[in-house]
Amino acid sequence: MALLTRENGHARLDLPPLEKVPTHVAIIMDGNGRWARQRGLPRSEGHRQGTENLRHIIRAAVEFGVSIMTIYAFSTENWSRPRREVRLLMRILEMMIDRELQELYDEGVQIRHIGELNGIESRLARKVRDACDYTRGNQRLILNVAFNYGGRDEIVHAVQRIVRDGIPAHAITEATISDYVYTSDLPDPDLIIRTSGECRLSNFLIWQGAYSEIYTTETYWPAFDREEFHKALAAYGKRRRRFGRTDEQIDAEYRLPGQA
Repeated sequence: MALLTRENGHARLDLPPLEKVPTHVAIIMDGNGRWARQRGLPRSEGHRQGTENLRHIIRAAVEFGVSIMTIYAFSTENWSRPRREVRLLMRILEMMIDRELQELYDEGVQIRHIGELNGIESRLARKVRDACDYTRGNQRLILNVAFNYGGRDEIVHAVQRIVRDGIPAHAITEATISDYVYTSDLPDPDLIIRTSGECRLSNFLIWQGAYSEIYTTETYWPAFDREEFHKALAAYGKRRRRFGRTDEQIDAEYRLPGQA
């Protein structure tokens, strides 16, 4: 049962302990435009509120003990949106770096970029690289920002690099490809969350997410708060991950020595 307390003058729910915390959580932050439309606001306000909400979810991830979080900030397909909206999204990302970088650094967040910076306006690309360099030594939370990212595009780039490195076809395995994707030094996501009620990956982490648990919610991203995040993590804690095995095999694996 959650209890209401006050912290720095603000109401805050004391949430029950989580049974199991995923190491790596990925989030498709969907529904900014629909959230704004429901309130008679321009889409731009939805994007601004979505960005503001990200600050709270990053803090919650640290609070709940998540080690790695990957967010879908801008896909390779998003370039097909109206020019004005694309320009706005780029400005919002730049403003977020300017405004939040020091606080993220102070909170121990390591920022990584996954995707391609080729074709991105040079000033923004430089700020993304500088933010990654500045926070490189932090270890409390790794925040992967999937910006100008597409899952199929990632696999194409991985295969191109494998070919350039001269690895023969017979030597290429699943492990080889995993070594060449953007998240090569990180575990695959345990949980992928998608807000706004949609039930698809939309070209997000399609290699890494092969065995991820998926959680969808009708809540739009700007309204996906700390309590909603906790609800998603609690649902994950009740899942049983089989990875192709049977329940009997899993039970035997976790049976204590001496048990019948």
